[in-house]
Amino acid sequence: MVFNVTHITTYKYNAPVNYCHNIATLRPRNSDGQELLDYKIQINPKPAEITERVDFFGNYITRFSIQTQHDTLKVTTKSKIVRDYGAKYDSFFSDACKRVTMNDALYVLKGNDPAVIEAKQFILESIFIRKIDKSIKEYAERSFRGDRSVFDAAYELMQRIYTDFDFVSGFTSISTPIEEVMKEKKGVCQDFAQIAIACIRSVGLPARYVSGYIETLPPPGKEKLVGADASHAWFSIFIPGFGWVDFDPTNNQIPKNQHIVVGWGRDYYDVPPLKGVVYGSGKSKLKVSVDIARID
Repeated sequence: MVFNVTHITTYKYNAPVNYCHNIATLRPRNSDGQELLDYKIQINPKPAEITERVDFFGNYITRFSIQTQHDTLKVTTKSKIVRDYGAKYDSFFSDACKRVTMNDALYVLKGNDPAVIEAKQFILESIFIRKIDKSIKEYAERSFRGDRSVFDAAYELMQRIYTDFDFVSGFTSISTPIEEVMKEKKGVCQDFAQIAIACIRSVGLPARYVSGYIETLPPPGKEKLVGADASHAWFSIFIPGFGWVDFDPTNNQIPKNQHIVVGWGRDYYDVPPLKGVVYGSGKSKLKVSVDIARID
């Protein structure tokens, strides 16, 4: 499938801003089953400085500063992406993937193979997933057992989060501790991904946070609404000897072609769409619009 993705972020300030410095993680990355064909970013007001680099995790990062007084910041990105994830998706249900037990995985993770060393960093604490609460570890251990397939355990964990947690927009913010999300069983896709990652790390396995988009299809007979799509998040678990496998607990499915990857990291902190510092007084109002259109 080929998609055109338009992502618009608008900040409106109730008092003039004299200066701002921002970091954007908005350019989709090339990865298994995904190729970026074209990408453009437009920033208004025009930045005084703008640079692009690849970060530690291989994500594309754009840094820019605006040094003129303004009351509105608008960042628009347009991407053209090919998704062909069918063969990769089918491989997840192969014996090579499903035969690896947690005991097997923990043994291999003691080694020094380059792929293992790279994956081990995703077991460590991160900014939003630090000391893991006992309740989270107990929740994880209901699915993860030594003699059980890592894939089957992760699949079950995804299903349990989907069943046990309610999607409630606005209940949490990026600063809401995962312990509170676990207690209240409420949140959004970012929260559910981070709960799953905390569970997996609590049993000694690597898990990473994936940021991207998901195409939301309209009900039969209804037109697709512009802006109905949204930034999305899910998690990925490393299975030694096989590789990374993605799971989307918000929608209870393994991502296919409708999921578009922007970047990944240890948790949300590593790959927010836009973050920065503003010099000014007053408050701001944020509006985000994402549209994903298939190209026939």
